[in-house]
Amino acid sequence: MANLELMTAGDVRLMQGLAQRVTALRPELVNSDAAYGELAWNWGKGHAADGASWPRRLWFADGELVAWGWAHLPRQVRRNDGSVRDITGAYLAYQVHPGHAELVDEVIDWYDRTAAGLERTVLPSAADEFALTRWTAHGYQPDTAALGDTGDWTQLNERDLTEIETPVLPPGFRFRTAEETGQEAAVQAHVDAWAPTTYTAESYQGVLRTPPYRGDLHVLVEAPDGTMAASTIMWLDEVNRTAEFEPVGTHPGYRRLGLARAMLLHGMHLARAAGANHMTVACLGAPGHPRARGLFYGVGFRELSRDAPLIKG
Repeated sequence: MANLELMTAGDVRLMQGLAQRVTALRPELVNSDAAYGELAWNWGKGHAADGASWPRRLWFADGELVAWGWAHLPRQVRRNDGSVRDITGAYLAYQVHPGHAELVDEVIDWYDRTAAGLERTVLPSAADEFALTRWTAHGYQPDTAALGDTGDWTQLNERDLTEIETPVLPPGFRFRTAEETGQEAAVQAHVDAWAPTTYTAESYQGVLRTPPYRGDLHVLVEAPDGTMAASTIMWLDEVNRTAEFEPVGTHPGYRRLGLARAMLLHGMHLARAAGANHMTVACLGAPGHPRARGLFYGVGFRELSRDAPLIKG
């Protein structure tokens, strides 16, 4: 690690710029974890705890970022229930501008050097035929475990914001924003929905400092007893007039009440008022994980693209 450059907040902003340019040209080629909002969320919530295991490499052409690789190397993950998980393999998030597709070979070579001797995984877009050919040429194969009926590959879903249903909450529930509730409530809402989790108040401080976080686009649902029963953050890409939900979660004691559906509809109204005309959200795509996909399809989303998980031992 001594000779590797680690991810910085400035790198994230450059990567978000590339995400915006690829979104404008070929949105189906935006890789998993390389979307505008995903970059903000993943960096913000994790850099304090995991940043020391995050080397990166950037490629420029005429002063503009055209490719990047962000490796996630072995580390210990500590969750709020006291459990500790050892991550022994490597994962790569990356993006290459379609006008510089040949750089994928350099990205692969850098990843193989950086994670030499480790099991390596990567999630290119299934629509990127050129990249898939090059990964195969470097010895990467389909990850059969990830691609199984209960695997963890993801799909990106989209819809326009021309017509949005009116959200309906159960009696006594109300919509709030993180601007209104404050930081403690916003953190607790996420922890309750995703327990056990690594998310902490320190994680949220990172999210707060990450462009383009906006407290007025961080939506919560408050229960009659004051519990924050559901929450989501929307990441607005003003250049492309699109917004992304990431994450979306509901407290286990308040599920099956229609809260997430109402929150998504309310969020889309807020996103449209903020200038968006398009919305995206990612979810697990395998047949064995139908719940989130059914939720998003139920409010008008449809698949835009999906991962093609690859692995090299």
